[in-house]
Amino acid sequence: MSRTRVLLFGSTLVAYVAIVVAVLTTSKLVTLDWQVMMWRPYKQWPQIHAFLDYFVVLGQRGPTAVIVASWLGWRAWRQRTLHPLLVLGTSLLLLNVTVGSVKYGLGRLGPHYATSAGSAELFAGGDIFPSGHTANAVVTWGVLAYLATTPWVRRVTSVIAALLALGVGMTTIYLGTHWVSDVLLGWAAGLLILLALPWFEPLMASAEQRITASWARRRGTGRVPATAPAANTAMASAQLSDNPDGLLEPVVLSGRATTPASGIPHHPARPHTARHERTPVTPAGSRRPPADRPGRPAAVGQAGVTRGRGTTG
Repeated sequence: MSRTRVLLFGSTLVAYVAIVVAVLTTSKLVTLDWQVMMWRPYKQWPQIHAFLDYFVVLGQRGPTAVIVASWLGWRAWRQRTLHPLLVLGTSLLLLNVTVGSVKYGLGRLGPHYATSAGSAELFAGGDIFPSGHTANAVVTWGVLAYLATTPWVRRVTSVIAALLALGVGMTTIYLGTHWVSDVLLGWAAGLLILLALPWFEPLMASAEQRITASWARRRGTGRVPATAPAANTAMASAQLSDNPDGLLEPVVLSGRATTPASGIPHHPARPHTARHERTPVTPAGSRRPPADRPGRPAAVGQAGVTRGRGTTG
């Protein structure tokens, strides 16, 4: 982690503790909470109330987690790495642990449920301090800036995430669901989680290696079942039990049959003929000379002999 990040983390942590102490001691910050609540911002600008009812959804845990997880899941599949999803899972886990423990530990009531004017409304069974919408907006949209691959993209996504987190926090104040101090502590809580993510990088890298190795082993054992040797042994023993005399049939290898030790072949081979007993192969076509070739004239003496032999007897 760089020195600048350490300084930012330390200063944000100091601000976080200062806000908690200011609420616990019912300081002027609590007075500001009551002044803003009594002013009722949702009645000052009623024309934007409907739009902000939908805009505040960008800070809810479920919708934002689905949107960001879908994008990071596609990115993880494309890059063949689980790191983006592990970063999101780690940040949401830290958010639930840190923000949730403070919420239920202090038990502060919201503006709509306040009963004593000027009181901090602490330890009353509530779960409003710090603002979960604000902290969740900082973390979920800030993770996209944390995972940016280029400096320019990181700057752009950081500005967009900051504007979304600022808008969600101010919207909760406008709607009257949170005190001003709730939103301030939510911003600080979300920023602390983002600044602390580099410390968890070795743990995420180790988890990715274990998950990848486990998946590789699962795929490898899925192709070759582990019970194959036992099945082969059982099959061999069954074949031996079917042949108590020990006589086995020949095994055909490369088109040739091997005879058993007794010398009795399973199927007699056809005898091969000798070379001089084979039928000569006649070439294709006629062996007569062409028609335009004149024949050889017969000798006169031979013709007379032939004629005389034919007339006698």
